[in-house]
Amino acid sequence: MTIPESQPVPSTATSEPLRILITGSAGFVGSHLVERFLNEGHTVIGVDNYISGQVSNTDLFRDHPRFTFIEADVSHGIPYEGEKLDWVMHFASPASPPHYQQFPVETLMVGAQGTQNGLELAHAHGAGFFLASTSEVYGDPHVHPQPETYWGNVNPIGVRSCYDEAKRYAEAITMAYHRSRGVNTRIIRIFNTYGPRMRPDDGRVITNFVHQALRGEPLTVYGDGSQTRSFQYIDDLIEGISRLVMVNYHEPVNLGNPDEFTMLELVKIIDDEVAHTSIRFLDLPKDDPKVRNPDLNLKLSLIGHTDFKSLREGISFTIRNMSKRA
Repeated sequence: MTIPESQPVPSTATSEPLRILITGSAGFVGSHLVERFLNEGHTVIGVDNYISGQVSNTDLFRDHPRFTFIEADVSHGIPYEGEKLDWVMHFASPASPPHYQQFPVETLMVGAQGTQNGLELAHAHGAGFFLASTSEVYGDPHVHPQPETYWGNVNPIGVRSCYDEAKRYAEAITMAYHRSRGVNTRIIRIFNTYGPRMRPDDGRVITNFVHQALRGEPLTVYGDGSQTRSFQYIDDLIEGISRLVMVNYHEPVNLGNPDEFTMLELVKIIDDEVAHTSIRFLDLPKDDPKVRNPDLNLKLSLIGHTDFKSLREGISFTIRNMSKRA
């Protein structure tokens, strides 16, 4: 893979107004994308079937004059018949282990048929196609941190495979449409992201810890707590997405935070915010990665340096937000 020379890139705020269709618009990441693009003056069409999204996220924008919502399962088609689109952004999919393991077939279908339906729509409109993939394509990695050139260590029939393989296929078909049909594509691999608008039952570690702490329950740590993750605040992810729209690069790009923490270090940060927490240790789930951290050299070369919110600051804000919703 040839890495382009470093060149700071503006966000979509500097471009002409765009018409953007976002699948998964009622989800955690999707709703923040809707907000960002509306604030930048673009027109947004949101599509969701609420399998893991929240009606409350759609309600935030329902009365906005440049927002239209379509309730639909994109695996069965995207019923859009409006004006010419500039971008189709595919963010629809259950993304937390409890949700995709509850809906394994639906997760595979939205990664496969949903991605193809989005690509067909983009091709028909001459629009760009932006795929939200995941760091899960790296599986339980043997290379650390993980660069985009690493092919991964994924169990294709394990309990997490419905999500891992759905995203790996989604990347493959996206590149096939780019190479054979000339679709202007972007692919991002999202590393652990957190912040406001996550579902209370999301099931990922920060959401679990915060809600357990606020309820005075022991924090559930799987294994011995030595496994590591890097945690990206939602605003940092949205900034990266907005900038990558403007970059003419078609292969996968990692988006995450380079700072790595063990689960026990994360517990300590949350305990500093919500005092008197305790820990309950459980067995490590099957195929759970021991480490996960992005190599961000490609991202930095494409969009320049972007600030990262510290984990302590992001956790503090997330706790305040979740306290209001509790």
